[in-house]
Amino acid sequence: MSTTHRLAGATLALALAALAAPAAAQTADACPNRGQLDTLYCDANDDLVADPPRDPARQKDPSTLIFAYSPTENAAVYKAIYDDIMAHLGSCTGKRLVFFNVQSNSAQIEAKRAGRLHIALYATGAVGFAVNMAGAVPIVAHGSEKGVGGYRVYAVVRADSPYRSLADLKGKKVAHVSPSSNSGNLASRVFFPAEGLKPDEDYKPLMSGGHDKSLMGVHHGDYDMAAVASDIYDRMVARGEVKAETFRIVWQSENFPTSAYAIAHDLKPELQKKITDCMLGYRFSEAMKKEYAGQDRFVPMTYKDTWRPIREVAEKSGTPYNRAAYDRQVQRDAEAEAKRKAASPPKQ
Repeated sequence: MSTTHRLAGATLALALAALAAPAAAQTADACPNRGQLDTLYCDANDDLVADPPRDPARQKDPSTLIFAYSPTENAAVYKAIYDDIMAHLGSCTGKRLVFFNVQSNSAQIEAKRAGRLHIALYATGAVGFAVNMAGAVPIVAHGSEKGVGGYRVYAVVRADSPYRSLADLKGKKVAHVSPSSNSGNLASRVFFPAEGLKPDEDYKPLMSGGHDKSLMGVHHGDYDMAAVASDIYDRMVARGEVKAETFRIVWQSENFPTSAYAIAHDLKPELQKKITDCMLGYRFSEAMKKEYAGQDRFVPMTYKDTWRPIREVAEKSGTPYNRAAYDRQVQRDAEAEAKRKAASPPKQ
């Protein structure tokens, strides 16, 4: 029977401290192809994700599987929803499931790299770094019988504002989410200039730390516009957290694949297949179907094919999913977090 409980959040420093041992073990192997993967990993079959260790002794079959989901949204809202899928995975795999709470995308990726996560839901913009820097292997995404679900990038302003196009936002307060966010930052940098608005030239992006924070910031007048993911916008409206009539969408992108569930590359292949099969056999609870409107299941996906549009945005925005770009993103995430904390000191 599956049991769940909350572990204390991992800090980036602790996760980084745990890297030395696996690094020494993995780099000792000869690898015919790595692509953009970190030197800890190998991609001999050229599917763009890390292969299981060739030495069976290094393939893991833990009695407890550690699960985490994207830290960019309200954890309290999602805990009850994910209790059901965790119970299903525990029953289906015969393993104990434990929820691991992480505070940022960077901390989630470093926890995976340090061997602290086995299954995780990664935000769209974090998937590439999780794959290349932490050996995550995406296996499924939210979807329906029609296939993988998706989202668009919305440029949202208040309905009572004078703004009717992106070009109207020059010199205004515009919220992005975080440096690594696809919908909340990278896509905006790629697509906004063609619409007459250049990030860093026409405005200075203000990192809010979350799509929900960006939208609420527009609602309260803290920002004039925010770039947010349409699926999160829709869920907040459906939950009654905001009203659609409060906002105007002045621009939207084409469709992107949404967040992905990934497993650790160093799990035994038999366990990897078991987890994948268990997730594909699950049908969403009523709460989960309500939360992910129009989606009722997990559907198979691959990083190489399904994530191609996201990788292209990353390349065009100058943030390919490599070590140098990741280090810059981690530093910028940390700086943004420090600024937010300084701007909002704890109440006495």
